[in-house]
Amino acid sequence: MRRRLITAAVLSSALALAACAGGPPPTIATPTPDLPENYFALPQGAAKGDLAALMPQDDPAYRALSTAALANAPSLAEALARVESARAGARGARAARMPNLDADAFARRNRINPAQFGEAGEQGIIPNELTSYGANIVASWDPDLFGQLKAQQRAAAARIDAASAQAQAVRIALLAEIAGSVTDWRVLAEQRAALASDVAAAEQLARLAGSREASGIAPGFDRVRAEAAASASRSRLAALDSENARIIGRLVTLTGQNAATVAAALGTAASGALTPRPAPAALPSELLANRPDVAAAAAELAASDADLAAAARARFPRLTLSGVIGLLAFDLDKMFDENSLIGTLTASIAGPLLDFGRVGARIDGAAADKQAAFAAYRGAVFQALGDAEAAYGLIAASDREAQLAVTERDQLQRAASLAETRYKAGLASFLEVLEARRAADASGERAAASLGRAARARILLWQALGGDAAPSALALQQG
Repeated sequence: MRRRLITAAVLSSALALAACAGGPPPTIATPTPDLPENYFALPQGAAKGDLAALMPQDDPAYRALSTAALANAPSLAEALARVESARAGARGARAARMPNLDADAFARRNRINPAQFGEAGEQGIIPNELTSYGANIVASWDPDLFGQLKAQQRAAAARIDAASAQAQAVRIALLAEIAGSVTDWRVLAEQRAALASDVAAAEQLARLAGSREASGIAPGFDRVRAEAAASASRSRLAALDSENARIIGRLVTLTGQNAATVAAALGTAASGALTPRPAPAALPSELLANRPDVAAAAAELAASDADLAAAARARFPRLTLSGVIGLLAFDLDKMFDENSLIGTLTASIAGPLLDFGRVGARIDGAAADKQAAFAAYRGAVFQALGDAEAAYGLIAASDREAQLAVTERDQLQRAASLAETRYKAGLASFLEVLEARRAADASGERAAASLGRAARARILLWQALGGDAAPSALALQQG
């Protein structure tokens, strides 16, 4: 007995020495990236404001379509399913640290050759058939002395955070896409109204030129040029139908609704949909907490760190405690007799002694994964910073463009109106009226497009700064 204890102690020492010989896992620095104190393109005088005001919240089409998307969008449902998968993995990792109980029952019939037992078999003492009945409860537990299972549990919990942040990123991208599509629809409505006005003005000129032609005052060429201008505006007006179809198709994909429902939502009127809203000020450091893609990358980095710890702890021996208590009888009627009770209690220790570098390879792989996760985290941070800088710059540029486009529209429309008045008074030629009208044509269309770009820049800023406050998991599931 003493010799067995000595042998077990020697083996345990060998296992521990083999584990320690590998040394600690590699240390990988993961410092927080340095961010500037302020955004380079932040508008002067910008103050803290409501980030949600950048979105078309007052637009009934956006409200209806975003609500439907949060309830039915396939992309969001897929992301939420990944969250549930991560939660299931965490429950499994937590359960792995708890004792495991199994139960079994059996009825076994064995047929043997009694002759193999020599004289006892020949005398009939050993039966040639034996039936046994039994039931067992088997318990086993790994006390996780060196923390490998605990590290795996930490990794699984971090992946829940990563999946939840990724679901929030999908939600924000979904809302931004819907807001952008609704904004594009409103832009097309403004352009349609402007082109319809251009068509009406050109038709009026054509009628006026036709009257003068009938009176012999002007040549028919004036009427033809006016009608050509009206046809050009009608052509641009007809081209908007294809853009409307594209937007409806896109919203069907985003919301999981049919085209009739989407078209009905877009058909609701909205006033001031393209009115520019002030851009709120924000700090670059806030991206680390607000951007869901940054939060997801940070959670993946934490998970990779726990994976590295678990891989390193695979060098150490694992202690397993197990026990079996059961019943065994060779007659079913004696199954529950006192003598049928059996039991076993075992403590075992096992670990790598000579694995030819298998554990070391897993550690190196986990270390490389952590380095990749840190690089991905830094990439997400600077992606967020670049998105925010670009969004602030786009707002400043698009606002200037929109202001100039609206001024140009107003001036050209006024010039066209004055030229027509002068023509009716005999103070200007028809060519001057036609040129003024041609210059004014599409100015309203361009102004609407520039206002739409300004509105879209605000949606990009909303998305770049992290969208609205991260909702709870229940809010994500309920939309």
